[in-house]
Amino acid sequence: MTTAYVSLRQPLLRGARRPRVALVGHRGIGKSTIFQAASSTAVAHERLAGVGPAYEECLVEVGLDQISLVDLPSIESFHHLQEPDRVVLKYLLWGDRWPEIAGHESQQPAAAFRAPDVLIQVVDATALERELELSLELALLGRPLVIALNRMDEAREKGLYINVRTLAEQLGVPVLPTVAHMGVGLTALFAAALAAARENACPLPQPPSRHIVASLAAFRAVLARPEIEEAFRVPRPLLTMQLAENDDYFLEELGAHFPQWLPELKAARAAAEAQLPRPLAEELHADRHYRAALLYENVTRLARRDDTRRWQRWLDDLFLHPRWGLIGSMAVFALVLYVVFEVAAGLDALTSARLGAWVQQWRPTTTTGVVGHAVADAMVGLVGIVVPYMIPLVVLLVALEESGIMHRVAFVVDRGFHHIGLHGGVAVPFLIGLGCNVPALSAVAATSAGRDRVLASVLITFVPCSARSAIILALGGKYLGGFGVFAIFMLTLIVIALMGNLLARRYAQAGPGLIPEIPPYAIPQLRPVLAKTWERTSDILTIVTPLLIAGSIVLALLSHVGADRLVNTLLTPVTVWWLGLPVVLGVPILFGVLRKELSLLMIYQALGTTEIVPLMSSVQIATFLLFLTFYVPCLSTFAVMLKTLGRREALFSVALSVAAALAISGAVRLPLELLAR
Repeated sequence: MTTAYVSLRQPLLRGARRPRVALVGHRGIGKSTIFQAASSTAVAHERLAGVGPAYEECLVEVGLDQISLVDLPSIESFHHLQEPDRVVLKYLLWGDRWPEIAGHESQQPAAAFRAPDVLIQVVDATALERELELSLELALLGRPLVIALNRMDEAREKGLYINVRTLAEQLGVPVLPTVAHMGVGLTALFAAALAAARENACPLPQPPSRHIVASLAAFRAVLARPEIEEAFRVPRPLLTMQLAENDDYFLEELGAHFPQWLPELKAARAAAEAQLPRPLAEELHADRHYRAALLYENVTRLARRDDTRRWQRWLDDLFLHPRWGLIGSMAVFALVLYVVFEVAAGLDALTSARLGAWVQQWRPTTTTGVVGHAVADAMVGLVGIVVPYMIPLVVLLVALEESGIMHRVAFVVDRGFHHIGLHGGVAVPFLIGLGCNVPALSAVAATSAGRDRVLASVLITFVPCSARSAIILALGGKYLGGFGVFAIFMLTLIVIALMGNLLARRYAQAGPGLIPEIPPYAIPQLRPVLAKTWERTSDILTIVTPLLIAGSIVLALLSHVGADRLVNTLLTPVTVWWLGLPVVLGVPILFGVLRKELSLLMIYQALGTTEIVPLMSSVQIATFLLFLTFYVPCLSTFAVMLKTLGRREALFSVALSVAAALAISGAVRLPLELLAR
């Protein structure tokens, strides 16, 4: 056996070591989209110094490391700072620890806010020349900087090609192409931000042109005094630029705190202007524009659009588009379910249906024969779940994962899952739960941890598996009609959403945000697909099969010795008084937890007929179906939860399931009875 070793960057950036990473940039270029894609379900909203627009902050997991991700309000330029831009600049420079020059201001920091350790400038690749002017200004902060070259898909559609490597070399910062609204490039972007935090590497100096540098020699000498540097705590190149451009804020503060040096500074500024063809502020602004334009010309070229990957762009438009992506995701869900149930009908006819017909011919009378019949009946039930429904569903979903499609679906539905306190990565386990909750719980255990694992596992028990769906379709479709079946399934979705919001309060410590990974499209390979399928369904042999056989034996022996009457009597308060059902349905209700797929057969046996309408009204049928829908899925599900979550959370899930089933079915029964009168 070979052992693989993975080297870790030390120390891990977690807890008190985690860096604060701030997203900065112009308005409307995808900055908030990147934040939303990576954010957790718990986002803090605070105002900078109690005024102006709010910033957002959350904890995000990046591999084994963590970052505090901040979405700052937009900033247009450092040139002639407007009040909103000035507030953002203050927090980029000082955080909540303002220097001496800002101590007198009435609006002081209202919340703890450490100055960012790393800046991610989000730029519009389709308007790169304008964006690079802000890049040159941010470089003056002397802070690690990473550039997210966003809207690369639109730039390529316009035939604009950007040499990312050359741009990174000339600015001295990492430059990562992204498509924020599709989640493309975000994993590499945040990995680069972490690397920048570790290395603490600042951008290359971006001084103005030589003739301007020469004219400002005397000006810089005035600002080089230690007293000024201590009072302002601003990098000297940035302070020089702001005062040279006659920035009102910095100039007023200099005059208020160091009036003795203000005349000398003004004289140096006038001398610099005398050497230039236009006013110093205009010259600096024009020079920055010229340097940005020159850099733009060096790194971009126009060419014909590359159509070699058109099919990939078409698929991304289908699955990741802000407007149509949800429709594409729903189409994937619908296609998966359609294919599975179409395949299931044929497989069921070839396997469990034939086996079931053969077993039903056996009519044992002895205790040994009853036990043997129960074992055979359990195996038929197992085949009826695993072969037609579970294996095709899991294989298809794993193939979609390997192709890269499910990662895109997870990205699109991520915001929706945030409303129930989860991430879009649990979309696949929820889909698997439609086949069987057991492999769905195994998938959750393999892909999540901590609070997210517990919350997703508890909610998955409310997803109607194939056994429960079969009962709903069989009874509901026959006696309640299509609208009744649709109403039950829609109520299930509503209950899962409401339950998620309620459980989020119990598990108040929200999980961190996760960086969405959008891998390239690939053709699924047979071996990995089969390996993952086995990983997610192996509990069928180790946990489900023994419990299914034991449950069948218990049911058979109860019926054989006539103990079912005692069970029905003991459950009268639940069946008759609360749910308004016939007393003989106590056994199907109680022991449905052992083998849910046998509940329908137990109903027929208890009532003595397959035509139940004369014995049960439509209201009673609806009440019974609702109870079975939200009642504990099966003993096997509970066993897997014991294994993955522990006794406390597994018992809590059972109690929640029973309480929800009683409350919902009882609450729906009353208005239905009123309507039926």
